[in-house]
Amino acid sequence: MSFPKQRLRRLRSTPVLRNMVRETILTSHDFIYPLFVVWGQNKKVPISSMPGVFQYSVDQLYQPIQQVAELGIPAVLLFGIPEYKDSLGTSAWQDDGVVQQAIKEIKKLSPETIVITDVCMCEYTDHGHCGALDQEGRVLNDTTLDLLAREALSHAKAGCDMVAPSDMMDGRVGALRQALDEQGFSHLPIMAYAAKYSSALYGPFRDAAESAPQFGDRKTYQMDGANRLESLREVALDIEEGADVVMVKPALAYLDIIREVKDTFQYPTAAYHVSGEYSMLKAAAANGWLDEEKATLEILTSIKRAGADMIITYAALDAVRWLKG
Repeated sequence: MSFPKQRLRRLRSTPVLRNMVRETILTSHDFIYPLFVVWGQNKKVPISSMPGVFQYSVDQLYQPIQQVAELGIPAVLLFGIPEYKDSLGTSAWQDDGVVQQAIKEIKKLSPETIVITDVCMCEYTDHGHCGALDQEGRVLNDTTLDLLAREALSHAKAGCDMVAPSDMMDGRVGALRQALDEQGFSHLPIMAYAAKYSSALYGPFRDAAESAPQFGDRKTYQMDGANRLESLREVALDIEEGADVVMVKPALAYLDIIREVKDTFQYPTAAYHVSGEYSMLKAAAANGWLDEEKATLEILTSIKRAGADMIITYAALDAVRWLKG
């Protein structure tokens, strides 16, 4: 059937009709809110490259957690900025580490909030890379697996609801799954940063997490942005090793990868709307170049439309307020 019998504008004529036939609907349940937790007390430190985003000390977490709970956002993703750093990132698995303390505090403040913890070494190492190094400065894959397992176990013992390895070491999902299972945490899900690309869009995050590499880059372990089929291999391996959720990162620049991962595997899929994507919107809105609310919701809708079941975004609080308002 074609024009004039078929007129697609008929169902666009009023807001009510458009809502009735809308295929993709954003709700508060779609979002995961990232939180940066810093060692110390009475700290709420603004991140200059990420307007509206802060580092919080554990005693200040009641502010964002109250907002998350009131807005109906189901989960937070924790990143830690520790008291000290060393070559192996040993503060990552301390029982009284900043993330471990934050997990316990959040579960007291809002027991229903799902606490997901980022499992990586870059925030904790003095060199800023995501694992242990050899004498030539190369990241040691298999040695790092042991460190990641220790970190994940410490988060599990502190009471987290899910761990999310972001390091991109080969075999890390299997290593975490084995370690968790052996220690009685077989119930604990793993959200794998499965297709994590080496992206220029992480710059503001590295300011917030104080995790910029002190030399070189992360291209030997994060993916080449030109590769599509490789992402499917990465995701397949993570699923085989025991991942419960797979993630594509970044989101906006890799919408095609989100769609292909979802279509290929039909698996719970997360997408990370990363710091650079967030900060570009903020900068453009601050200059009056676009409408922040409309542009942000359009982009988040595109991520969900591409196939994401959950969206990690620094805009979560604002997005839910806009959706409700």
